[in-house]
Amino acid sequence: MERLLSGQPQHTDGKLTKNNLCREAGISRATMNRAPELLTEWDARTATSPAGRHHQRHTEELAELRGKLRKSRDQCHALQEQVDAAATVIMTLLAENASLREHATGRSAAVIPIPLSRGQATRE
Repeated sequence: MERLLSGQPQHTDGKLTKNNLCREAGISRATMNRAPELLTEWDARTATSPAGRHHQRHTEELAELRGKLRKSRDQCHALQEQVDAAATVIMTLLAENASLREHATGRSAAVIPIPLSRGQATRE
């Protein structure tokens, strides 16, 4: 137990689990479960050990980073939807512009003067 709690395991990866406690002690899980006072002590000491605090900080940091990743992914999806919508609008405008250009080239290029109304004097 001391090796795990001090962060210096010899037979495991160092995670503070009851399975690792069994492996470090060289006993079976069934044997460990027959010692409830040992399990109670393990639970109490893992909460206050340096390795336990490190594991807890690591778990909290991991949860925070996962939340940030989820938020970033949501923002990315929202931005992608905006890009898709903008692309659709652009394609529609391009088609409309091409149609208007085609329509404009079909018209006569002659300039037709607009007659002045009777009440207006011509400039000289």
